Amino acid sequence: MRQQRLLNPTLRDVPSDAEVASHRLMLRAGLIRQLSSGIYSYLPLGLQALHNIERIIREEMDRAGAQEMLMPALHPAELWQASGRWDVYGPELMRLSDRHGRDFALGATHEEVITTIVRDEISSYKKLPVTLYQIQTKYRDERRPRFGLLRGREFLMKDAYSFDRSAEGLDSSYQAMYDAYTRIFARCGLTFRAVEADSGAIGGTDTHEFMALADIGEDTIVHCPACHYAANLEKAVGVLPQAETVTDNGADSLAPISVNTPQITTIKQLSQFLNMPASRIIKSIALSVDGAPVIALLRGDLELNEIKVKNALGASDVAMLSDEEIRRIGSVPGFIGPLGLAQAQVRIIADASIQGLTGAVIGANVADYHYTGVDALRDLADVAYHDLRNVSEGENCHRCGETLAFARGIELGHVFKLGTKYSAQLGATFTDEKSDVQPFIMGCYGIGVSRVLAAVVEQNHDEHGIVWPASIAPYGVHLLTVQTQNAEAMALSEELYNRLRQAGISVLWDDRDERPGVKFKDADLLGMPLRLTVGKKAVDRIVECKNRRSGEQIELSFEQIVAYCQSHLNQEDSL
Repeated sequence: MRQQRLLNPTLRDVPSDAEVASHRLMLRAGLIRQLSSGIYSYLPLGLQALHNIERIIREEMDRAGAQEMLMPALHPAELWQASGRWDVYGPELMRLSDRHGRDFALGATHEEVITTIVRDEISSYKKLPVTLYQIQTKYRDERRPRFGLLRGREFLMKDAYSFDRSAEGLDSSYQAMYDAYTRIFARCGLTFRAVEADSGAIGGTDTHEFMALADIGEDTIVHCPACHYAANLEKAVGVLPQAETVTDNGADSLAPISVNTPQITTIKQLSQFLNMPASRIIKSIALSVDGAPVIALLRGDLELNEIKVKNALGASDVAMLSDEEIRRIGSVPGFIGPLGLAQAQVRIIADASIQGLTGAVIGANVADYHYTGVDALRDLADVAYHDLRNVSEGENCHRCGETLAFARGIELGHVFKLGTKYSAQLGATFTDEKSDVQPFIMGCYGIGVSRVLAAVVEQNHDEHGIVWPASIAPYGVHLLTVQTQNAEAMALSEELYNRLRQAGISVLWDDRDERPGVKFKDADLLGMPLRLTVGKKAVDRIVECKNRRSGEQIELSFEQIVAYCQSHLNQEDSL
């Protein structure tokens, strides 16, 4: 491509809402332009990089035996109502009505659509297993679109769905997709981890997220450097250090002791007032779980994980009770506790962190009073225990005992074992070899294609601009002609441009009538893997070659250039 004809509007300054490096650089380099909040157009360089990511995805999906198809983006409401997700999915689902008043949704995901297709087209076990995928635009009404392509309302996604006859078959399909994802992200030049995760609104059982490590990531990754256990914070499990011991506070009392704690409503205030470590205070969090009141108990130094509450109770919605609702169940805001609440009216659950606690403190359900001397085994004998908390710094790995590490990550992809969640709800069955009717056993596998593009830029840049991995760079080579008025330089550039293209190497030729400094600065901003500069030695057919990532510069004769470029560009995409 000749750069003087390229639609590549670079920017010196970027909007103030471009908070992260990938967003700023993609705007500055002319890869994307915003149409509305969370909605972007891909300009030629951005689209070329996106196509290269799609190519890698297609190659690896095909290698894993998946078949590509394309499904509609407009879904009739009846499909989502039949699966139960029309109401469950929430306000992120973009809904609309046609001129006849029929309700539709713009596809946020395609489990319902693919399940009905397979239900109607496959009836025998002889056609199984099968994995189908598509690359298509998805729509979600994000409350707060941010970070450019990392959290948008319209985005490109690869979604795949496997259909098997047994759990063992699903295990095999799941592993094939897991391995394909590992190859895809490695070929895209990303540093990433596969972590155990929660399935959220998609549903299902076993699930892993593939996370690109980045300081600006919105997800927290908990991992063990020793045994390689990794999970996101919603799912992570750890082993707490022993709680601090106490010398009095009623540790040896035969019953809880009511203590006046005037206007003491926070864990920090209570800890200071009673000279009691927060790890010995049991905090009571009043929740509405699917509309019913629930009190969740955990140590005062820990944080409640609402996703774990949902999973523990098999719920779909968790929210905090209002002050009025707290009074309605017989308690007082700031002094909530499990003792004395009517169990028939309020369900009480507890995090495993409070098991075995003695001499503990808990709210008394009376203004300005707490109980001390609480013995969890004695006083909370009927409470059901679960893992309800976030893992915290300093905890040990539950597998090998080493100290867990924390990192930030950008979600790139997610793989799920759905089982029969959708096939049972939508009547998708097949006939086995015994003529028995069985539901399909399903898996679901997604990659945020446009997110991958942004994550690559987030991980691959320096103070001058983007540093593309060769596998997805818009062009492998950026050819610069320093003096376009020089006939010999232009003739050599033209010959080199044609020779490289004939060898299958993509080339962006900067043939603009611009100062050398502008060309070099733009080349660094655009970040193609190799830069070839035709300058003063054009008469000798010598060209300077610079590696964008390493900064290495060498001079090459015209005859050496094609082989050199092929060698350096191919090694990054050789998995």
